[in-house]
Amino acid sequence: MTIKDILPQTVRAHELYGDFWFNSEPVPIAALRGQVILVEFWDYSCTGSIRTLPYIKEWGRKYASYGLVVVGVHTPKFPFGKDPENVQRAIRRLGIAFPVVMDNEATLATRYGATRWPTIMLIDKDGFIRYQSAGEGNYVATEHALQTLLYHAGVGEELPLIMDPVRDADRSGAVLYRSTPELYAGYLRGSIGNVEGYSPESVVNYDDPGLYLTGRFYVDGPWMNAKDCVRLEGREGHIVVDYEALEVNAVLKPEGNAKVEATITQDEKPLPAALCGEDVEMHKDGRSVLSIQEPRMYSLVKNREHGRHVLRIGVSTPGLSLYDFTFVSSAIPELIPNN
Repeated sequence: MTIKDILPQTVRAHELYGDFWFNSEPVPIAALRGQVILVEFWDYSCTGSIRTLPYIKEWGRKYASYGLVVVGVHTPKFPFGKDPENVQRAIRRLGIAFPVVMDNEATLATRYGATRWPTIMLIDKDGFIRYQSAGEGNYVATEHALQTLLYHAGVGEELPLIMDPVRDADRSGAVLYRSTPELYAGYLRGSIGNVEGYSPESVVNYDDPGLYLTGRFYVDGPWMNAKDCVRLEGREGHIVVDYEALEVNAVLKPEGNAKVEATITQDEKPLPAALCGEDVEMHKDGRSVLSIQEPRMYSLVKNREHGRHVLRIGVSTPGLSLYDFTFVSSAIPELIPNN
């Protein structure tokens, strides 16, 4: 971090008036003068938010005794993220103990100018926004800025060492492989590759073309085209994506109260146990199976090396909605910095 990363005292932080608070009563910014506040704008179904979470939690633990206050602002990426029960369930599952306020209409995100998930802002002892980082990464610079503001707030003792990177890809200066970008499924921002294309607010009977381009997803069967997702309306269907990455995640939702079971294959074979994402299990019959019981991001594949593959999600029950795919890159081993 350099001194230019610290912003001048020109923009005061707004109060966090939100829809609903978790883990605490509302946190008044004006009442925290003299303390440093870390505000993170996040979404529980966002891959970047989840990958940033270990740093947020550790900073909150490590610097609480020095006067740091951490507050999460949950600005939903998809409609189901506006449901307090879904957010509460995610907070418990992710082990989040710091206060979280719901920002269902993105009012707070707009007032703070947060346009990406996640966005981290640091507020100094006088209530001014002094640092911001948009998107995943910049962890070392963020922690250095955090320590600088704590020293400015009057911390007289030496602060702990900067935490080690959680992943090689997080190291400052690491060079990453180029991965497939995020693919949205709904017709407003979607990247469907089938020749039938989108027909907004209608059910389309899609045929799997058998030939795929990267940067697109393909479906087979009758799928409803909604603004934010595509939803299987028949009893059988599948989703295919040709991707280039290390890991694959998908935001999925079972409609109604039903559980949806999906079979995962990669390159026309069941996933071996070593490559299964955290939410995929190996059945005794050799199938790699994903159980979709709530709307959230599901970890599908964790390859050992970055590469190109064809992933297929097959379902035999109606009601599965696909919102998006996200892909995780990795550092190029020979280009990982040593410092």
